[in-house]
Amino acid sequence: MIGKLIVFEGVEGSGKTTQMQMLAQWLQTLGISFLLTREPGGTHLGQNLRKLLLETSYHQPLDEMAELLLYTADRSQHVSSIIKPNLATGKYILCDRYTNSTVAYQGYGRGLNMNIIDQLNQIATGGLESDLTIWLDIDVEIGLSRKRGQAELDRMEQETIEFHHRVQKGYNEIAKNHPSKMIRVDGNGERELVQENIRKIIIDNLFVKSLVNTTA
Repeated sequence: MIGKLIVFEGVEGSGKTTQMQMLAQWLQTLGISFLLTREPGGTHLGQNLRKLLLETSYHQPLDEMAELLLYTADRSQHVSSIIKPNLATGKYILCDRYTNSTVAYQGYGRGLNMNIIDQLNQIATGGLESDLTIWLDIDVEIGLSRKRGQAELDRMEQETIEFHHRVQKGYNEIAKNHPSKMIRVDGNGERELVQENIRKIIIDNLFVKSLVNTTA
């Protein structure tokens, strides 16, 4: 039995963590085995890379290409040691960010070469694509205001508003060019309504309808 890789994407403060947790609770009621993970930081190595990438205490600015390589190093370790082994056991993996984040943030946000990004993503994943990617589309300003109301901002959250708008444009372009690979969900509404829409997408795309009917 092969599991499913479900990825959540979006700008800062889009509600990915909340929606992933709500979806995990629903999958549990259906008797579906699942794993919650994230990029960067889904492995022991990744936790250390996450600190390097997101902490703001370092005095020397992080080179943009070095940033890209660190993200893809985290992904390579994550795919080989966490994602692939758990897919092989039949688990549904709910992953906070994957390859599209690199395209949106380092490609559109930083302006790095897309061909290099595509090649590095291919190397890091070994060609493993998500079964479903959910893009929580939210206004950039609303997302950042959520973050500012929670805690100290990390290095990425402290970027300029122009940077975050470029990232949002990246997600728009990805969704427009690959509508079957990334499905947009309006993330501006009440979280219960957002979750309802996500569950409908899961039912329509990942063949869990029979399980839903059985447990209804």
